[in-house]
Amino acid sequence: MSSISIRLPDSLYKTVIELAKKDNISINQFNSTALAEKISALMTEDYLMKRAKNAPNREEFEKLLKKVPDIEPEEYDKF
Repeated sequence: MSSISIRLPDSLYKTVIELAKKDNISINQFNSTALAEKISALMTEDYLMKRAKNAPNREEFEKLLKKVPDIEPEEYDKF
C-alpha cells in the first residue's frame, strides 16, 4: 500500500472529519473511497466517449429504432 500527503483547506478538512465520523469510517477510508469514486467517474466518461465515437449517426439510430416492435413490456419489466 502506498501513502500520500495532501494539503486541504481547513473547511474541507473539517467536513471530511464530520462525514467520516458520520459513516463510522476513518479519514483514510473516506479519502480512499472518494478518490475511487472520482476515478470511476472519469474512467466511465472516457469509456462512454469512446463508445459514442463508434455509435451510428442519428439517421441510422432512428432506422434501428423503427425495427423495435411496438408492444407492451412484460409485467416484470414495468415499473
